[in-house]
Amino acid sequence: MILLSILAMTLVVFLSRYLFLAPTLPLKLGSEVKRFLKYSSPAILTVILAPIMFLEGESQQLMPLVNPYLIAAVIATLLAWKTANVLLTTGVSFVAFLLMNVFWG
Repeated sequence: MILLSILAMTLVVFLSRYLFLAPTLPLKLGSEVKRFLKYSSPAILTVILAPIMFLEGESQQLMPLVNPYLIAAVIATLLAWKTANVLLTTGVSFVAFLLMNVFWG
């Protein structure tokens, strides 16, 4: 049953990628769908990052607003917005997060 589930999920993922990426298929997306898809990456990142920045691990209680996760996220957001440099943003925000964890506790 597990192997069948894995094969079914593989087929679903492959087909969903193939339909959008294969140049030979005449699938065209409308302008509304393209505009809608522009917001999917920020929405997915927000869903992944919001619990990390605002909730404590296993207790799931709200963390204080001043915490290393939130500060590093703000630094990364500002750097990405101002510089548009992925490597610089990742490096600086990672070092800031590590330093805050070392000195903050």
